[in-house]
Amino acid sequence: MKRLDAGNGPRLVALTGGVASGKTAVSDRLAQLGARIVDTDLIARQVVAPGTPGLDALVEAFGEEVLDPSGALDRAALRQRVFADPEQRRRLDALLHPRIEQAAREQIAEPGPAPYVVVVVPLLIETGVFPEADCVVVVDVDPEIQIERLIARDGIDREQAQRMLAAQATRAQRLARADHVIDNSGTLAELEAEVDRLHLRLCGKL
Repeated sequence: MKRLDAGNGPRLVALTGGVASGKTAVSDRLAQLGARIVDTDLIARQVVAPGTPGLDALVEAFGEEVLDPSGALDRAALRQRVFADPEQRRRLDALLHPRIEQAAREQIAEPGPAPYVVVVVPLLIETGVFPEADCVVVVDVDPEIQIERLIARDGIDREQAQRMLAAQATRAQRLARADHVIDNSGTLAELEAEVDRLHLRLCGKL
């Protein structure tokens, strides 16, 4: 692990985990404890909002069928298309990832009093972004729990949920990169207790 006190300004913590692992619950708790959060999932929505160059690029690449009747991105239609075709997914990533990273770095550079900055990156392992992060936190959960949560959250079938998991890094690959692991297989209270301990460690108090 890199030195947590390296460099100038707040320390940079990279938070990752598989789809439906609970990254948002962890980052929300860290925000409550005083961390500044830069969420690339939120940024990913902003860079393809109506009227943005990002949305224009998607329409040019995938056609107007990825738009809903209001002219906004139809995420379900796009997701179904790219998860069924690895080449299409790579094309999507090439269009969006540079835009997302640039916007995230701009937010990270903003001044503020937080003890550390958390950048939430679902595809941290796959993309290799933010190698300068002082530490990597992985939210870990059994893949079967991820599948159950995906089915309940997105209203998809098991086959599509399994494809979504298969498109990401494996559980072992994520854990191999982790400086800290947060187990999210229990209750919300148990999760928050783990996150509270992590916060104290990141602040050098534990």
